[in-house]
Amino acid sequence: MSADQPSAPSQSPLSFAELKARLEPFQQTQLLRFWDSLDSDGQSHLSHQIAQIDFARLKTLVEGKDKSVDFAELASRASMPQAVASDGSGCDWTLEQAQQRGEEALRAGEIATVLVAGGQGTRLGFDQPKGMFPVGPVSDRTLFQFFADRLIAAGQRYGVDVPLYLMTSEATHEETRRYFEENDYLGLKPEQVTIFQQGTMPAVDAATGEVLLAEKGSLALSPDGHGGTLRALSQNGCLDEMRKNKRKHLFYFQVDNPLVGLCDPIFIGHHLLAGSEMTTQVIRKRYPTEKVGNVVEIDGQTQIIEYSDLPDSAAEMTNPDGSLKLWAGNIAVHLFDLNFLERMLQLDASLPIHRASKKVPHLDANGQPVTPEHPNATKFEQFIFDLLPHAKNTIVCEADPADAFAPVKNANGAATDTPELARQAICDLHRRWLRSCGVSVDDSVQVEINPRFALDPAELSEKISKPGQTEAEQTISSDRYFC
Repeated sequence: MSADQPSAPSQSPLSFAELKARLEPFQQTQLLRFWDSLDSDGQSHLSHQIAQIDFARLKTLVEGKDKSVDFAELASRASMPQAVASDGSGCDWTLEQAQQRGEEALRAGEIATVLVAGGQGTRLGFDQPKGMFPVGPVSDRTLFQFFADRLIAAGQRYGVDVPLYLMTSEATHEETRRYFEENDYLGLKPEQVTIFQQGTMPAVDAATGEVLLAEKGSLALSPDGHGGTLRALSQNGCLDEMRKNKRKHLFYFQVDNPLVGLCDPIFIGHHLLAGSEMTTQVIRKRYPTEKVGNVVEIDGQTQIIEYSDLPDSAAEMTNPDGSLKLWAGNIAVHLFDLNFLERMLQLDASLPIHRASKKVPHLDANGQPVTPEHPNATKFEQFIFDLLPHAKNTIVCEADPADAFAPVKNANGAATDTPELARQAICDLHRRWLRSCGVSVDDSVQVEINPRFALDPAELSEKISKPGQTEAEQTISSDRYFC
């Protein structure tokens, strides 16, 4: 597959009369108020945007007639689903069996990966796609490089090119594509990488329900959420390509976590041995209201209640021993059975719509720009984890956050999820690897180990052992160490 999916053939733009007839039943004709001031390209662009919107569905959403969810009531009935602990307890097989089964699937070429990378680095003070943010504590490797290096290392170990499907947004698509092209796909083969763009949803005025205009010839659109991944994979031919190449399972992850265990054979093995259609990796929450989704079981179904939907009173519920009742935090790492995803495409209600109140710049009725000081609009998005209740034999796999979770979300100086803390987590992890190999390394040493050198501690031990020198005699004396 090519590195960038060709866009669908463009349709002829609708005329003013056709657009007006489409908009009138839904009281959205304000979108045409500046039509006569647009040139032919501007009219064509606006026509195309309007044609992409399902206004009947949008009307249902604006009026709140879609299925609403009482999250407080749900949380009151929630319990923890059975989880496979990081030490392998909680299942009927061993870690060794899980690893063996996962490695078999990797060698057979059954695994594909999808990276959700639609976000800009705005909160980091970085004006480029977040995947281009340098996070390597010694190398300054970008987030994209972290993932590419791990896929290359997995390919070398298992003798197969693991495909990367990379989902961008309108804001990040072109720059991401250029970044990969200009950097030789970060060592991946061009045909191994497919870059495609997620869909959008219009923002509507919170008071009137009218779709807002960002410009005279352009709607105020925003990405449709990571729940749009499934639809975008289908519309861009990615699912067909996976099936053609005999892929059976899709490893899903998001761009902000450099420690994600991409293609971890143990995680894959748990998924396969359980016969799971959707497997989710979790960590123990660091504090009750941590901004991660809460993985719970309700009425026998595994599902996730987003942190923004969970009342603090529910988040702070404890067991008799004082531990958190709802402890499992979603870190946006999932493994999907491809048959399940294809089945979900046929189920129109598989992903509910979530609403967010936001400040959205727009044009007023006179065509003057408005920059609101307070939330003025409603944005709609879908979440991929809402597929969980529909999946069979779901399992939850616990990971140690020190090994698997160091998100880069906030600028340095914030309390959590900063580049500084992520770099520290990378160094801490790799120092532990070295010490497990018998190497003496001081806490002050900045350590970074590229997976192309060693994918895990066992491989690292093989690489750094020196003839005639015992493990205990090995010491790192410099203040920076990279391999």
